[in-house]
Amino acid sequence: MKRFGSLALGATAVLLVGCTAMMVRNIAQDSAAEVKPPFSGPANVKYASQLWSALEKASLVGPGAVQSTPYEGQEPHGAVLVVLEQNVSVGGHTGVAIVKNNFGGEGVSKETVANEPGKYLASVTVMYQREQGYDPDHQNWFWAKYNPDGTLAANPKGMKLAGRIAKGAQKGCIACHDLAPGDDYVYNHDRLAQK
Repeated sequence: MKRFGSLALGATAVLLVGCTAMMVRNIAQDSAAEVKPPFSGPANVKYASQLWSALEKASLVGPGAVQSTPYEGQEPHGAVLVVLEQNVSVGGHTGVAIVKNNFGGEGVSKETVANEPGKYLASVTVMYQREQGYDPDHQNWFWAKYNPDGTLAANPKGMKLAGRIAKGAQKGCIACHDLAPGDDYVYNHDRLAQK
């Protein structure tokens, strides 16, 4: 009788351990789904690639990009900046694209950038106003940071910088641009503020 009781107790313990492991796995999967980062990930990376192609077609990025007057910048962008703005279409949606060329490096100045922009281009940061409902809390902006060749830049943890970058964080694109006047996340003007 004792032996049967030990076997029953042992079987119960194995069953409990198995059920607990299954519950922990399910909770971990549910938690991972809930805390999925708002940026990076395959969908945002794919969209960023489509956006870059649309920006190239509009001559806002790449070798044939329109040139504009450089001005002195500041961190986290570049020592010298050039901003271009235009409506572009991505996947059937037309929205405002604000393209910021970020220049840096030894010898960078407004004059050197005007004469040799390719030599000093460090990165390209883009705000693209997506369709209604994308991120209504932040005026539906899609954020991306590209290397000069159009590949996506990544943060120190290796996450590609595309999507709702650092949503909910105290630092990052959204947190910084939340301070822009006009409630439109744009520093240069208030044309895009929703009334």
